[in-house]
Amino acid sequence: MLQKPGAPEDAGAPQFAQVFVLVWAGAAVVTLNCRLLGGAISFFQSVCVIGYCLLAPCIALLFCRAIFLAKEQTVILFFIRFFLTMLGFGWATFASTAFLADSQPAEKKALAVYPICLFYFVISWLIVSRSP
Repeated sequence: MLQKPGAPEDAGAPQFAQVFVLVWAGAAVVTLNCRLLGGAISFFQSVCVIGYCLLAPCIALLFCRAIFLAKEQTVILFFIRFFLTMLGFGWATFASTAFLADSQPAEKKALAVYPICLFYFVISWLIVSRSP
């Protein structure tokens, strides 16, 4: 997601580490938030739901990488990438919200949903902002 084309072969390790830490730190913060709000779900269940819901942005990433195989990147291709990424963002947010928001008390659902949306937005931003 973060690596530029033409970078040396061994330049992928720092980018992998950045994404790895971002995903795990973000999942831990979202999970901790759910637990502190009084959610009826365990820490590891919440981390698993957040991880499984990353499938949609990962699929969007694969399609975006396939679009980069085109010789010339046009505005239309950017909007296709943007649409695919937002579709993955929406799917991930909806799926994880369906699981995690129902485990929260009714008056605290919005407080639980906001960090989930923010987490998937940051991941989606990394996917769509990569330029060839």
